[in-house]
Amino acid sequence: MSGPAGEAQAALARFVDDLRRLRQHCGSPSLNTLVAVSTALGSALARSTLSDKLNAKSLPEWPFVVSYVTACLAHAAQTGRPVPTEMAELSRWDAAHWRLLRAVDAGRAEDRLRAAAHAQLARRAEDTAPHVTPPVTPRQLPAAVPVFVGRRTVLAGLAMLLARQHGAPGTVPVALISGTAGVGKTALALHWAHRVADRFPDGQLYVDLRGFDPDGPVPEPAEVLREFLEACGVSAPRIPAGLSGRSGLFRSLLADRQVLVLLDNARDAAQVRPLLPNSPGCLVLVTSRNQLPGLVGIEAAQPFVLAPLTPPEAYELLVARLGPQRVSGEPQAAARIVGAASGLPLALAIVAGRAATRTGLSLGRLADELTEPGRLDGFTGGDRTLDIRAVFSWSYRSLDATTAWAFRLLGLHPGPEATVAALASLTGVPAAQAGRALTALVEANLVAEARPGRYVLHDLLRAYAAEQAATHDPDPVRREALGRLLDHYLHTAYAAALLLYDHRDPIDLVPARVGAVVDPPADRAGAWHWLVREHRVLLTLVALAAQARFDTHAWQLAWTLNTYLDRIGAWPEQLVVQEVALAAAARVDDRDGQARAHRNRAVACLRREDHEQARSHLDTSLALYAGLGDAVGSARVHLNLGILAERQGRLRDALDQARRALELFIGAGNVGGRANALNNIGWYHSQLGEYPQALAHCQQALALQQQVGNRYWQAHTWDSLGFVHYRLDRQPQAIRCYHQALMLWRESAERYFEATTLTHLGDSHRAAGEPDLARTAWCGALEILEQLDHADAAQVRARLTAAPARSA
Repeated sequence: MSGPAGEAQAALARFVDDLRRLRQHCGSPSLNTLVAVSTALGSALARSTLSDKLNAKSLPEWPFVVSYVTACLAHAAQTGRPVPTEMAELSRWDAAHWRLLRAVDAGRAEDRLRAAAHAQLARRAEDTAPHVTPPVTPRQLPAAVPVFVGRRTVLAGLAMLLARQHGAPGTVPVALISGTAGVGKTALALHWAHRVADRFPDGQLYVDLRGFDPDGPVPEPAEVLREFLEACGVSAPRIPAGLSGRSGLFRSLLADRQVLVLLDNARDAAQVRPLLPNSPGCLVLVTSRNQLPGLVGIEAAQPFVLAPLTPPEAYELLVARLGPQRVSGEPQAAARIVGAASGLPLALAIVAGRAATRTGLSLGRLADELTEPGRLDGFTGGDRTLDIRAVFSWSYRSLDATTAWAFRLLGLHPGPEATVAALASLTGVPAAQAGRALTALVEANLVAEARPGRYVLHDLLRAYAAEQAATHDPDPVRREALGRLLDHYLHTAYAAALLLYDHRDPIDLVPARVGAVVDPPADRAGAWHWLVREHRVLLTLVALAAQARFDTHAWQLAWTLNTYLDRIGAWPEQLVVQEVALAAAARVDDRDGQARAHRNRAVACLRREDHEQARSHLDTSLALYAGLGDAVGSARVHLNLGILAERQGRLRDALDQARRALELFIGAGNVGGRANALNNIGWYHSQLGEYPQALAHCQQALALQQQVGNRYWQAHTWDSLGFVHYRLDRQPQAIRCYHQALMLWRESAERYFEATTLTHLGDSHRAAGEPDLARTAWCGALEILEQLDHADAAQVRARLTAAPARSA
């Protein structure tokens, strides 16, 4: 096309090409970016208008040219892109646009419009100056903590996130560091942010969102964005008024830039979302006491939940703060301080600060203050940020009333782990409601789910929860809650024990309160797993029940646990809980409870070879049972007295005690007890070399035990029969008996007697000329006895020392 029309089209094409080249020089901002930037500058451009003008579909009017050029130059200034001088001068664009207008003969109307635009441009000349200023690089990170330890796993995870930083267009990697109050979230975030700051050359932005600060308003996202935009060099008049405009401009400014954004102490995902850039070159660190599942689910934030420091890490932090000389001078006190601080860096920092400012105060005295009643008093610095109660309170106050109540009552649980059923019992609410409360507490990082269904409240938070309960919940309410908790554990443990040890003499439990959850295990395997999981909780509850004067619960719970503790070889623990049970039963003048506790404690003393104490407890137990007219209880004590006599080498006395027990069991019509006594009589005959009598009594015992289905005592009798055959040099029969016994010992998890039978089995293999099999059996016995720290290990070592070396 030639003539004026062709010249007009050519002029338009040249002018549009210049506009496109300007956009390229300014970093090729997207049309959406230009829309956002022009909006922020007060001369908004529509995306459709930009598309039309840049594709030469319509004539670019002068107001459009001014807005377009200004937006491009502003983007270039913020991203640090150099622009040729001639393209950054509006006079050059004015001349070019005048030539375009003459070419297309736009007429006087266009002239007037251009003149009006010139006047507008003149008025704004000063305001538009910032777009050609050098870019601003914010460096807002606060100083990192001077001492940092541990967190290797989380640091490795953050490094992996950084390595995968450049993801899909329009997305930004987000790391969410959450954890309970005082666990060191901000310290970790700042430590890592400073380490990787050089990976973000366009700057680092920081804001404390004060999500849990009770002393001031939580900053609104729009206000945070204003501060971020100003930090990035946007002048106040050019910052949009609304949240959406500020958020859009913020994303536009950070597009194609590499900026680290640290959003500290966020309350919820809604506070965070408007502050997220959309550039894959950026990275956002968020810290929060809450787990912010919405941010993880929708924005795909990578969660890192901080646990308390391990004891070695906490000790390392204390040494770094106080110096190795002071800590090494009082190592036991330092260890107590570390334990009292529950692995919280804030708690350790408070204690270290107190120790540093009071150089005359020994670490031992400090440790005493941290373990005395009112232990939280020792974790107070000089201001609210160094007061552990105040710091915990900021999380506690964010809970709704129902969850706060559940948290308070959870402080009555002794730990170390609680369950939904335990909290349901404490609160007296249905399990589903208790489960929702625990979920809320986990999301608030006031409770940790250590394993599926197992919830942990660390010691300082437990102390704080108990203080809040004492403040807000009357004593009758707290006592009733504790009673329901004890009912839950006592009745469930009793049901589990009866499944495992169904031939124990039953006891009459205190009735369970309304609201206590009693959920008996379904089978023996479930019972065993429940006792293993709750082992530490149950031991602690015995002491707690006695301390709170739930004395019947205390001795009955100790009785319930006794056989389990005996079978696994936990004899020191057995001694402790039976001592507590004895005192508790005495306080309520429960003579049956006292008799049982004395006998159970004697059994633990026998295991530990403390014969004098065992005799004292057995004599007292026998007197109590005689006073109660309890023939079966008396018979069981006589069996124990027989075992004691055997250990002391008084075999005839042992035989007499077993015969007395047999008479009492027969008189009471107790078939199981009669069978046990017959086995003991047979065993003592074997020790006296009276093998025909031994064999006869043990065979009678086995028949009765099989009749009543007592598999545990069948194992005892199979071992006795094996020993008789061993002494009669019938080694194949002996070995078969021992294997029968081993199968039953392992079924009942009876560790000590498994070792005893393995020792006997080794003796039979040696007698049968099978030294390698003998050594294998003895090694198995020695391994168990060493784990139990039992004196019998010396006899097995002697056998192994005397045995020939294993054949090749």
